[in-house]
Amino acid sequence: MNFLNQVNNAFQSKLSNQFIRNLGWLGMAEIFYRVLRLGLVVIIARFLTPYDYGLGAVILAVREFAITFADVGICAKIIQAEEEELNDLCNSAYWLNWLIFIGLFIIQCLAAFPISWLQNTHEIILPICVVGAAYLLWPFAAIQRMLIQRENRFKVIAFNDTIQNSLATILSAIFAVLGMGVWAFALPPVLVVPLELIIFLNNHSWRPQTGFTTKYWKKIWNFGQNILAINLLRTLRNNLDYLIIYACIGVKELGTYFFGFNAGLGISLSIINAINSAILPHLCAARTEHNNLQTSYLKSLRIISLVIIPFVLFQSSFAYFYVPIIFGQKWIVAVPIVILICLSAIPRPFADAASQLLVAVGKPHLDLRWNVLFTTIFTVALLVGVHWHIIGVAISVLLVHIICLPLFTLWATRYVFPQRIT
Repeated sequence: MNFLNQVNNAFQSKLSNQFIRNLGWLGMAEIFYRVLRLGLVVIIARFLTPYDYGLGAVILAVREFAITFADVGICAKIIQAEEEELNDLCNSAYWLNWLIFIGLFIIQCLAAFPISWLQNTHEIILPICVVGAAYLLWPFAAIQRMLIQRENRFKVIAFNDTIQNSLATILSAIFAVLGMGVWAFALPPVLVVPLELIIFLNNHSWRPQTGFTTKYWKKIWNFGQNILAINLLRTLRNNLDYLIIYACIGVKELGTYFFGFNAGLGISLSIINAINSAILPHLCAARTEHNNLQTSYLKSLRIISLVIIPFVLFQSSFAYFYVPIIFGQKWIVAVPIVILICLSAIPRPFADAASQLLVAVGKPHLDLRWNVLFTTIFTVALLVGVHWHIIGVAISVLLVHIICLPLFTLWATRYVFPQRIT
């Protein structure tokens, strides 16, 4: 009986870990969304052509780049800030957000024209502009979301993500069935934004308390410039294969590759996103005590190992069975892409955790240097791989990730914790 009590106490202790609870909320929200997203992939695979799928990949890539530019380190600075400067920092960041998001909307609309010229796809111009309309609403509740994240209230964020992503997925499926083509990708992200505003405004009392001010802009920029550059490089890597295929091979081939990416990395990516959102506040909370930081970081790596590795191996092993059954025989050519991209997910969350560790200890410039190096290697590998069509690109993605990311994870861990790690 004593042994059983010890086991129960250990289990309860694990569940009480703040990182695990945050990861649990975000993970459930992301997995629920990815399951719905998988259903959307099934519907789109049956109702849209690979050409429409390719155009959708371009729209989503442009949107991801714009969103990356939106965070110049504001969120990380608010999470890291001392309590006495927090309110003034938030007031200044609120007005900075408006400047950034309005500028991004204008830039994205202008960028739609040269993007369409690459493959003579003029029908993509208006959808790229429309999907950017969401940027004109986000500043109303952006600070509230960041403060909720700072306070480790990830239950609220998980609720918002579940509701918003679920509705967007349902709308995308409806638009695909109605034969709306590429608009199945462009309209839903804009239509669901009002829900996000309602949820975050109702769950945090903060409101702007000053008029326009630039007081902390320089401080935010000095803190966040490395983080912005890192996020831009990461976004470039996440979309570089799409851009190279779009420019060098064609829209239809991009559609096949994009399907393989979604079917292969979809649910795994949800777990990775949850880990990224939860781990920085977790590490920042422990950074004042070196031993606690080391314990928290190593425990996070163990949790990542237990979650991501078995899931990815299981998913990739059964790709040849579930792809033709679920998505249709026409997509069986994408099965090798599914497997290769799926396997590349294994080292990603470990490297992301190492990057967050460097940010937590105030060394984002080291993470930036690594990202410049890795992006360079990744770009060269993709440019070589594209000579063997989309399968060559997928092989390049896998090889670069399984070789480079573990080396970075090991280096960053040894740098922060130079003593022998057990």
